[in-house]
Amino acid sequence: MDLGGTKLSAAIFSNEGVIIKETNSLLEGRFGDQAGEMIAGSARELYDNYRDIRDVIISAGICVPGIYHASTGRVWAPNIRGWDDYPLKQKMEEALEGTNIEISIDSDRACCILGETWKGTARNSKNAIFLAVGTGIGAGIICDGRIIRGHADIAGAAGWLALNPSFSEKYRSCGFFEYHTSGEGLVRIANEYADKTRSSDLPGAGNDIPAGNMFRSSRDVFEAYEQSEPAAVRTIDEAVVYWGMTAANLVSLFNPEVLVFGGGVFGPASRFLKRIREEAEKWAQPVSIRQVKFETSSLGGGAGLAGAGRLALSALEG
Repeated sequence: MDLGGTKLSAAIFSNEGVIIKETNSLLEGRFGDQAGEMIAGSARELYDNYRDIRDVIISAGICVPGIYHASTGRVWAPNIRGWDDYPLKQKMEEALEGTNIEISIDSDRACCILGETWKGTARNSKNAIFLAVGTGIGAGIICDGRIIRGHADIAGAAGWLALNPSFSEKYRSCGFFEYHTSGEGLVRIANEYADKTRSSDLPGAGNDIPAGNMFRSSRDVFEAYEQSEPAAVRTIDEAVVYWGMTAANLVSLFNPEVLVFGGGVFGPASRFLKRIREEAEKWAQPVSIRQVKFETSSLGGGAGLAGAGRLALSALEG
């Protein structure tokens, strides 16, 4: 099961990773225990509805949009109100009581790299990184075949990477890298640059548009980039530099075989992969950067669901 900020995807996988059944449903603003009831109820419904195969379902994997604390079975998910410390493991155990299904839960960034190394671009890699750039930013890291989770399961919070020595309070909530180059960050920065252009009173500067409203989505920014709109060009060009610097840092630290770029921004930002690599080559450890492959996700929005399937299978393998 893959729980996102707006929808829930669920599937029954074979051991080989073939999807046998799949369902999708909208979260529709559910929060707190409503969201918990939805995912637990969907799991039970999926199990109950397929009587022909349910007796061989023995493990469940769940991908959550935040941090899963394995020691407590609780989840912190910033995009789901009321999930600051939600007891999801307990909720799932109650829903699947009597089924003997083993339940495993992990963060979306961990599940995405599991999905990519199982069925995606990084298939069979033992050292790989998934850099998810969407509404927020996170990195799923597999090193020597094991997911890096850290002391409190927070490893991979790449949005907080510091890429500029000038600190500002505005970076405290999400980090410098996320502030500038996430989907929301691109919109934010492009509007900041557009506002500065309007204030110059240059002809055609768009002074009839309210401040901060020229760009409403990252898609707007990419479309404006194609039209050579100055604020969008400056925003994307800067983002390419920061994506490249981040790639260099990750490659130098972890020496991966593959670095996979995914999330909603990649997508449209995939066209800049060559430029991102060129930027990374300026900064990275020279031997590591020559060895690593830069790829975009082949699973797209399905990486988390595939990773949840792999998570379930891994629990059986010990």
